[in-house]
Amino acid sequence: MRETWNRLSGKQYFRPLVIFIMILLFNGIVSKGEFFALSIVDGHLYGRIIDIVRNGSKLMILAGGMTMILATGGTDISVGSVMAISGAIACSIVNGNIFPSLNGSVAAAIVIAILAGVVSGIWNGLLVAKVKIQPIVATMILMVAGRGIAQLITRGKIVTITSDAYYFINGGYVLGLPFPLFLVIILVGLLVLFTGRTAFGLFLESVGCNPTASKYVGIKVDRMLLAIYTLSGAFAAVAGLIESAGIKGADCNNAGLGIEMDAILAVAIGGTNLMGGRFSIPASVIGALIVQSITTTVLALGVPAAYIRVLKALLIIVICLSQSKQFKDLILKRKTVNRKVVDN
Repeated sequence: MRETWNRLSGKQYFRPLVIFIMILLFNGIVSKGEFFALSIVDGHLYGRIIDIVRNGSKLMILAGGMTMILATGGTDISVGSVMAISGAIACSIVNGNIFPSLNGSVAAAIVIAILAGVVSGIWNGLLVAKVKIQPIVATMILMVAGRGIAQLITRGKIVTITSDAYYFINGGYVLGLPFPLFLVIILVGLLVLFTGRTAFGLFLESVGCNPTASKYVGIKVDRMLLAIYTLSGAFAAVAGLIESAGIKGADCNNAGLGIEMDAILAVAIGGTNLMGGRFSIPASVIGALIVQSITTTVLALGVPAAYIRVLKALLIIVICLSQSKQFKDLILKRKTVNRKVVDN
């Protein structure tokens, strides 16, 4: 029993999971059990837990791609703009504003929107891997220009659609559960298998720890970075489809606005070293659930939404201090001094 506990507590996802459970229990106590209430309407599950999963699906998908980028010591602050681009393209195709020859095909809209995300990721990857621009600067270019591109696609208007097939991406149900949950399971599941069952995950961690040494041992660092940023762009495009389907339209000004910071926060909560190296995609997904559950908790308690940003800022401070070697050494030194004083 002890060995099982030690093995479980040693997993990177253990602490985030405990925090998530504590948040859920707090909500359950405050709401006197109503938080965990589930109802079935027309064979579909409804409840606050379901809302957290559905609303957090975009963030969980983004966290999967962001984990790999942060594991290399980089960052991608353009994912929100990529979401706006993919949503603008998909909704404009379904609405017939662009590519009218496709007759509003939802399948074509999804494919082209994801390809746009892939192209965006390749652009970021080339700037980082080949041009050698710092990741935050390279991705800032697309973060700024991306919303302008989305505005050009929609001609500066909010594009609305009435397609039930497209709305299914966000509002559909499969086996009584929200369809976005299955998108998360498929995408994140494949990513976990790919990084955990192949040498890619080991190479990724190696590049994050020491890219120069990785290059000397034969790892194609540039190709790794290009592949990682491309995947991040594709994941951001899928998240953009979920968001645009949820509002039945493309709002280029607000789609994915600020979500890149939430994705980075989710990965940090998951314990991924922001300087690169050790990472855990499952832990990052749990971190995304924590971020979403905090938002849901604050809103459910009737607290003004402005306090959500304050709570997230406090979380960032705690995470940065927890990853600071100097802070840990200072705390350890104080404990040692206090112990000596007590002993004397």
